[in-house]
Amino acid sequence: METVSTDNAPGAIGPYSQAVKTGNLVFCSGQIPIDSATGEFVSNNVAEQTEQVLKNLSAVLEAAGANLDKVVKTTVFLADMNDFTAMNEVYARYFAENKPARATVQAARLPRDARVEIECIAVV
Repeated sequence: METVSTDNAPGAIGPYSQAVKTGNLVFCSGQIPIDSATGEFVSNNVAEQTEQVLKNLSAVLEAAGANLDKVVKTTVFLADMNDFTAMNEVYARYFAENKPARATVQAARLPRDARVEIECIAVV
């Protein structure tokens, strides 16, 4: 197993890795909408948060030698399922060609009160 880390995405805020690569798979930890340059949320708007989350996942995948086109499964966590449509519109732009398997769930509370968090598994 190999730990994946990049300064182009927010660092882990606990005892976990941004991603772990094993064999030809990379398992990305959930990303929240933190701008790695400022350490702050991009906004409170779920569409803008989703955009940042997917940029963060992209950076982690790149550090692992993969990209969003290689994602096979995502899990989307929403603080409020009423945000599904806004999140899904942004998500669809990032996965226009490759449409990975996905689960979307409402969580009682996300880290730092984010409105969206996304994790993924990709092929390297």
